[in-house]
Amino acid sequence: MTQQLAFATDPHFHHPSFHRQVDYPLSWQARLFNLATKLTVKPVLQYAAVTNNTMNVVNQIYRLTSPFTTHVPDFVKITPVSFEHCYGEWVRSGKRLKEEKVIYYLHGGGYFFSSIEQHRPLTWRLSRALHRPVFAINYRKAPDWQFHHWLDDAVTGYTYLLDMGFKPENIIVSGDSAGGNLTLILMQALKFSGISLPAGCICISPWTDIACEGDSMHTNRDHDPLFAASAVEALGQHYAKGASTWHPWVSPVNSDLTGLPPLLLMVGSTEVLRDDALRLADRARASGVPVVYEEWAAMPHVFPLFAFFLPEGRRAYKHIARFVHDLEKFQAGGYADH
Repeated sequence: MTQQLAFATDPHFHHPSFHRQVDYPLSWQARLFNLATKLTVKPVLQYAAVTNNTMNVVNQIYRLTSPFTTHVPDFVKITPVSFEHCYGEWVRSGKRLKEEKVIYYLHGGGYFFSSIEQHRPLTWRLSRALHRPVFAINYRKAPDWQFHHWLDDAVTGYTYLLDMGFKPENIIVSGDSAGGNLTLILMQALKFSGISLPAGCICISPWTDIACEGDSMHTNRDHDPLFAASAVEALGQHYAKGASTWHPWVSPVNSDLTGLPPLLLMVGSTEVLRDDALRLADRARASGVPVVYEEWAAMPHVFPLFAFFLPEGRRAYKHIARFVHDLEKFQAGGYADH
């Protein structure tokens, strides 16, 4: 007799093929955003060499734009937290939050740029949509640090929550892009260390294959409005120095996914990283992990981050809330025998 999560086979929660096409009519905002980034950002990424100097320049540009990206509404409360090698912040959006529950957020940025401050447009909306605080950690990044450093920081943030008294079943870990990669690697580290896993994981446009061997790296090369496949491939080679791009703690698509908590994977249909999410979903489901895979038509990389402009980005939080709601319904009912 085996035990599965109740919603794993519930057609209301989860399509039998676990593959949900999200085909809202494409908004004019999305069309404009895709065109603008395809004409401006993508060419720069396509031809810029991936070097330490390039990374530092990108970081400087992001710092200059920080005043425009880190602002939050008056009803959002930010509380900083310091650790030995990194720092974090609590994001609370609105009143009457479920303070016994938490979203642990690992931001994206290719492991070399962006920050928890620049992801506040996402974290405060996540807190509001899920009615609970979000704790985000600003882990160490390249070019000064390597993959084991940001993993150490991710573990530090998770154990901090446990030490604060949060029960694992009240923690959901979420991340976007490289943060989605780190979310999945964190699960491997927790399993290896014998630390209790969280209730679930939410990965938005996750980068799960540093070797960049998914078919969409080629089939979506011309269709991705934001990312140049060559830039992603170059980043993968840059980070893997000293480790194989196939290593399961570098490319979680190659890891043993047995025992992972339920996963929500969201990705745009035209992303070069689409198959990073799809292949991870296939492998997780084959390992007995309940998976909800959502492929959003023509959405750019980490589109919920741009909810201030994209209607589809705002809708994404409703889908995330549905996943969390159904996950909690399962937790309340326990296991079902099949």
